Amino acid sequence: MAADTENSAHRSGCPINLTLEVLGDKWSLIVVRDMMFGNRRHFRELLSNSEEGIASNILADRLRRLVAEEVISRRDDPSHKQKAIYSLTEKGIALLPVFAMIGAWGRKWLPVTEELSIRAALLEEGGPELWREFMDELRAEHLGTPPAHPQNGTGVRERLQSAYEQVVARREKTAHS
Repeated sequence: MAADTENSAHRSGCPINLTLEVLGDKWSLIVVRDMMFGNRRHFRELLSNSEEGIASNILADRLRRLVAEEVISRRDDPSHKQKAIYSLTEKGIALLPVFAMIGAWGRKWLPVTEELSIRAALLEEGGPELWREFMDELRAEHLGTPPAHPQNGTGVRERLQSAYEQVVARREKTAHS
C-alpha cells in the first residue's frame, strides 16, 4: 500500500529512500534479523545474544522505532509483569526476501565466515519457495496464524540452525585434529 508523501516529513517519495528512513541503520536490521532468524523475542535476548553487541540504550530506541513503524509489535509478557514480547508484523515478515538478498550479496562481495554465512547460502539456494515456507513459519510464530502449508518435518529456522551447528562442529573438530 503506497502512501502519499506530498505533505509528509519524508525527504522524498522514492521507495528506496522511504525504506531507508525506516530501516536505514544497521541496528534496526540486526534487531529484525535476530527476531527473524534467532527467534529472539525479549529485550534481554536481543541484548545478550547478538554477535554485534548492541548497547541497551540503542536497542531500546530501535525497538521503539520499529514498533512505531509497525515492523514489529510489542505486548506484555503474561509470564512476567516487567517483560515484553516483541513480534514481527506482516510488514516485518515481508522483509525476509530482502534479508535473503542482502545475505547473497554479502556472500558474493564481502569476507564472510562460513559459519555465519551458511544460513544465507541456504536461503539463496532455496530461493522464493524456501522464503515463502519460512515466512509462513514466521506468521505462525509471530502472528499466531495457522500455517498455510503445514510442515512435514523440520522447520526452516531449525534447518538453518542445524546447518550452522554442523559447520561449527566441523571447524571445531578440524581445529582439534
